[in-house]
Amino acid sequence: MSEVDRKAEDSAADRAGPAGGLDVRIAQELIERARAEGVSLVGQGGLLQQVTRTVLQAALEAEMGDHLGYERGEAPPPGSGNHRNGSSAKTVRTEVGDVRLDVPRDRHGTFEPKIVPKHARRVEGFDEAIISLYAKGLTTGEIQAHLAEIYDVEVSRDLVSRVTDRVSEELAAWQSRPLDRVYPVVLIDAIHVKIRDGQVANRPVYIAVGVNLAGERDVLGMWVGTGGEGAKHWMTCLAELRNRGVEDVCILACDGLKGLPESVTEIWPQATVQLCVVHLVRASLRYASKAHWGPITKALRIVYTAPTVEAAEARFAEFEADWGQRYPVIIKLWRTSWEQFTPFLAFPPEIRRVVYTTNAIESLNARFRQATRRRGHFPNEQATLKVLYLVIRTPRQNRANVTGKTTGWRKALNSLALYYGERITGN
Repeated sequence: MSEVDRKAEDSAADRAGPAGGLDVRIAQELIERARAEGVSLVGQGGLLQQVTRTVLQAALEAEMGDHLGYERGEAPPPGSGNHRNGSSAKTVRTEVGDVRLDVPRDRHGTFEPKIVPKHARRVEGFDEAIISLYAKGLTTGEIQAHLAEIYDVEVSRDLVSRVTDRVSEELAAWQSRPLDRVYPVVLIDAIHVKIRDGQVANRPVYIAVGVNLAGERDVLGMWVGTGGEGAKHWMTCLAELRNRGVEDVCILACDGLKGLPESVTEIWPQATVQLCVVHLVRASLRYASKAHWGPITKALRIVYTAPTVEAAEARFAEFEADWGQRYPVIIKLWRTSWEQFTPFLAFPPEIRRVVYTTNAIESLNARFRQATRRRGHFPNEQATLKVLYLVIRTPRQNRANVTGKTTGWRKALNSLALYYGERITGN
């Protein structure tokens, strides 16, 4: 038995537990059969490949039986005029290697199989495997090598490119889809990705996440910038959201980019612009010694958790007395940002928890960086957006994701309705 087969057996045993389960029992039976027949479980000619062929072949025969109205070995119904007419050999690529099938034919030539469609050389799961690897940041060459090593399947880079290019149509539809009329909360942020456009350069990718009236988070848009003035580019991005149906935003949380609040209110005049508190704290720590990060963070937390604006001002005065002489730049940073920092202090805790940070986007950005880091750089903007879109489209199991329900939303919505009235309740 090969090393791969031994690992498969160990994995099945580990998962079985005291009671086991149907899937575990099937896995154990396959391992025992492979051992008894002296064949490998995986790889070319392996037992999984044989089982896959058996399943696909049986599915084709079942489809033909459904098409004709009778099964193999039965007499055709009177007056049907159509019957089986041999088969055609066909090899398809699957996740366990190349599988040779005998596709049944009917006399009238009207049989259209669904499991393995005509002219298809790959089953759907194989394409999904390629797209999944692409979403994890592998290049076409790395995907080609991975499929050859793991599945013993030789594919060309051109085939990998054609499979991933299918995502472009889905991406285009996603980028232009209509949006809700009102979003109580919108979070915006940006990351930088290396893109080759003549020469490799760091380019910003702008991301907007919205929380709708039902408390569902979704990525509203994603745009590649030139690296120029961010606030002006954000105005273009937000104008696109308005053109796609977003007529009103109650609270928009963002970082401290100069000129951004003016860009926001140009698009949605009634929007409350809230500076991301976490961004502000992190920016402060850049000017402080690491030895002081702990006490500074603790002191600033007392400021941004104050019950009122007046209380926050009093607590910040204490912070300034303690740290102002040592770190005057931190004091200047907070004084400059005070107008955009304080709006959420007027809200109850339910709303504060939703808007005080853009961490929901930052957790997504962490996945973006994981997918883009191994590539080094992208050949163009479209390749960049394809990978990032696939990250958004593929939520992680049992992990926090940017899309999904907002915790404690019912209380937050009631508080928002009190503050924003018909802008919330009139929809």
